Amino acid sequence: MPYRNPHLAGGLIYRYNVHSRLSLRMNFTYAKVSADDANSNELVLQDRNLNFSSTIYELAAGVEFNYFPFQLGHDRYKGTAYILAEIGVFRMNPKTNYNGAEVELRQLGTEGQGTSLNKKGYYSLTQLCIPIGVGAKLSLGDRFGLNFEIGIRKTFTDYLDDVGSNSYVDADALAAESGPLSAELSNKSAAAFGRRGDASTKDWYLFSGIMITFRLGKPTNCW
Repeated sequence: MPYRNPHLAGGLIYRYNVHSRLSLRMNFTYAKVSADDANSNELVLQDRNLNFSSTIYELAAGVEFNYFPFQLGHDRYKGTAYILAEIGVFRMNPKTNYNGAEVELRQLGTEGQGTSLNKKGYYSLTQLCIPIGVGAKLSLGDRFGLNFEIGIRKTFTDYLDDVGSNSYVDADALAAESGPLSAELSNKSAAAFGRRGDASTKDWYLFSGIMITFRLGKPTNCW
């Protein structure tokens, strides 16, 4: 998976340590994803000439499994690598830059959604995801810890970027039913019958970063 167009992100995490090898956790993350065909090295994508950005609000819960026993403040179990598996829900809202302004894309139905050109309705802005990741944690004393983590998010939508169809819909018909702006943003290339997207795959996104955690309540001995 290419690691491109990074943006700053932030979030909160709550972890319940079942024992020294297993933790239950819940996390909320706010982030942004974006891409622009103008920055691609592929001529096909440059000719397509699409761009998008979207804020991501993600809430997920799951388990962390430590490779080695770990406990804050323990003289022996000071650090470990871990793997993460969760299930979550996220909110997106793909937009494009048009004449210097951000325009929300879903309501425009750029692939004919909501018209006779597409049997599918408008896609939902709230979607499921499966976060899977790896990380490392280090004890900084009895109450504080430091985490490094990277995780990919499998989604079940192809519209994180508002592009899901293989081909363009008829521009004149789309303009007649949804308006000229919808038709213009649907196809910004010079070809009426070019390739718009890839309907055979779903979208992914990725988070990586550093977390500072602290213990709530009194220290306990993990079994």
